[in-house]
Amino acid sequence: MSLISLPSHAILSSTPNVFTALNPRDADKAGQGASVTNPQHIPRDEPERIVLANVNEFGWHCVNVVEDNGCPPWSFTIGLFETWAHPELIVIGRSRATSHEMLQSLATKIEDGDPPKLADPDPYPLLGIPCHLLEVNPRYYSDYVGFALWFYRKRHFPLYQIVWPNHENLYPWDEQTSKPFKEWQPVLGRRSD
Repeated sequence: MSLISLPSHAILSSTPNVFTALNPRDADKAGQGASVTNPQHIPRDEPERIVLANVNEFGWHCVNVVEDNGCPPWSFTIGLFETWAHPELIVIGRSRATSHEMLQSLATKIEDGDPPKLADPDPYPLLGIPCHLLEVNPRYYSDYVGFALWFYRKRHFPLYQIVWPNHENLYPWDEQTSKPFKEWQPVLGRRSD
């Protein structure tokens, strides 16, 4: 029995060809950079081993939860806070490929010492998309990032949601936004502006 509970439709990224946390431009540095400074308990199964290995080798890991029964997919990071003291990130409602590309783009900037300004009320351009970064209310952690709770052994870690606009450049909080879009991308925090 595992210490973590993942939805049956969760996918753990683990190889370069399947949305890995490895940045291809840093392949030559693998194993030379970040390492887990606060070792976790001994992994009990393959998903736990994969997460610990990726965080130890690459500094972070991406968990993808696929769409199921009308619920939107989401992807989140594990290890950004442990490795670079940067909040973990979550994207809801985007494809696995797009979510991973968004998270990898930000992880690269964080690793390079150019993290996004989290308190900035203006949209952050991410893959050409004007996104907002909102602090997630901890009451949502167990519903969305349970594997990260396992990794941090229930220690508090900050988490920010990457909120993206629809094709009309409207966000879930905009009055004119359709109900289906709001349901596809639930907002887990509050805007500060």
